[in-house]
Amino acid sequence: MDRISCFTYFKQVSIHTLRSIVQIQDFARGRTDVPIRFEIEVLIDDKLYQYSLALEWPKEFEELRIFEEQLLVSNEPIYSRQGASVTLHDAQFRVDWHLVALPVIQRRSEADPLHLFKMWLARMIILAPRPSLMTGESKGETLKPKRDCSNFGDWFSGLLIRYPAAYMQVDQYLREVMPDIADFQNDFTGKKSKILSVQFQANQAEMRVDFKDLSDGEKCFFLCAVVLAANKSYGPLFCFWDEPDSFLSLSEVGHFITSLRRSFEKGGQILATSHHSEAIRKFSNENTLVLYRKNHLEPTLIRLLSEMSVKGDLVDTLIRGDIAL
Repeated sequence: MDRISCFTYFKQVSIHTLRSIVQIQDFARGRTDVPIRFEIEVLIDDKLYQYSLALEWPKEFEELRIFEEQLLVSNEPIYSRQGASVTLHDAQFRVDWHLVALPVIQRRSEADPLHLFKMWLARMIILAPRPSLMTGESKGETLKPKRDCSNFGDWFSGLLIRYPAAYMQVDQYLREVMPDIADFQNDFTGKKSKILSVQFQANQAEMRVDFKDLSDGEKCFFLCAVVLAANKSYGPLFCFWDEPDSFLSLSEVGHFITSLRRSFEKGGQILATSHHSEAIRKFSNENTLVLYRKNHLEPTLIRLLSEMSVKGDLVDTLIRGDIAL
């Protein structure tokens, strides 16, 4: 599966059927005789949570079914599963083998590790923005952005209504990247609908622009501001952003990436993918993962940059072709 779909799976597993998330074409080279396995490790309150899920597609079946599933906390099993049989706290019960057990099992308390893990998954932010779909219009409020950010207006409204102090952080960041911004307003256009607009001011002249008419890069500035404010307001969050340097000019990439890194160093985690040299250079060797494959018939491999034989700058080494993968 692609890098976004894998994270989206963990976030949306509680609201979708397996059929709507994983298709037969997601199996490596169509080999349905080998299970697809998902694994994720998370530190929550200094405890290591390890969740794994394996899916299989038997020949006689028309859709996927659960092969194995398990959640460990500090190496202690919370629940485990083989097929339809689930073991939880020494009790056994059965769950339809087309349904994931994680969202089905009820919490025992607010401190239940199962509940804490599901809440962490629910707060994931997964972004692959399509600025053309970001209109600034909202018909409700949410704290859960869609990965293409088509509900950006709803997220913006939800953040400011639930956490009014977030306005100041959004405003502060936007003034850093767009010095001529005077203010932004989220005005009612109906009983529940709102539309976001931005006012610019320079040399005693003013201009108000609807959010939908901003450039793609300017919309990404707003998106970054909301990500930073969300992490501070209801974080710490895990944010996966696919190529955050997209839609930005060369002079803007460095500050953009640095702002994201600086904010998440104080809490939460940002994971970004990039092919952009300026974005890559803003991360150190110790927190850069290199993904590569020799050909389409081999699986993608992942290595820490600090463990690879690289002389000097990674980007320059790649350009020269001197790196040994």
